Amino acid sequence: MQVNELLTPSSTLCGLEGGSKKRILEVIAEQIAEQHPELDSSSIFNGLHGREKLGSTGIGDGVAIPHCRLADCQDAIGFLIKLDAAVDFDAIDSKPVDLLFALVVPEDATSEHLQTLASIAELFSQEEVRAALREVQNDKDLFETVNRLSS
Repeated sequence: MQVNELLTPSSTLCGLEGGSKKRILEVIAEQIAEQHPELDSSSIFNGLHGREKLGSTGIGDGVAIPHCRLADCQDAIGFLIKLDAAVDFDAIDSKPVDLLFALVVPEDATSEHLQTLASIAELFSQEEVRAALREVQNDKDLFETVNRLSS
């Protein structure tokens, strides 16, 4: 699944005050649960936080891809956030993170999950993509920019 298939205008958030890794994961969980009432925010948070305990999802260059699999999830869900200020995410390059793409997938979607993660990582490994996303100033432009770049 490609990035532009995972996002909607309401699943992009620009200018979030992050504060900490834990707080960002809480916000992601709350936002996803608000848009997908069949999912519980604490289950989403526990899934994302549990995955982070296994190793940081900070892939470098200021990008993190927090992700998890959930039993109650029926379809892959993406959520893109641009923070107002980068936060420590224990990334592999030790750089703080300001761009996050969260991914929640059904529990049994193992191969699809890995392919989707690979496509997200590939997109965000491109300097021009990261630079363009960092330039936007609102949710609408963040959504439109990521869609244009991932098509």
